[in-house]
Amino acid sequence: MVKKVVIDRFEGNFAIVELEGRKMVAVPIEIVPEDAKEGDVLIISTDVQSTQEREQRIKDLFESLKGEGGK
Repeated sequence: MVKKVVIDRFEGNFAIVELEGRKMVAVPIEIVPEDAKEGDVLIISTDVQSTQEREQRIKDLFESLKGEGGK
């Protein structure tokens, strides 16, 4: 699923973005692209491949820790 939000304005360390339905929310400026400006459309989506890779790394780490505990 993909969501689109529009940057309404910047306030301090936050970008105020408009969601569908005209709801406004504050987003930490650290996650907004540096070159973004008022009126820009941001796309929020799920990166399925990166999520699966992360889950596998966590599973592998957990398994390695379990193995160390049994020594």
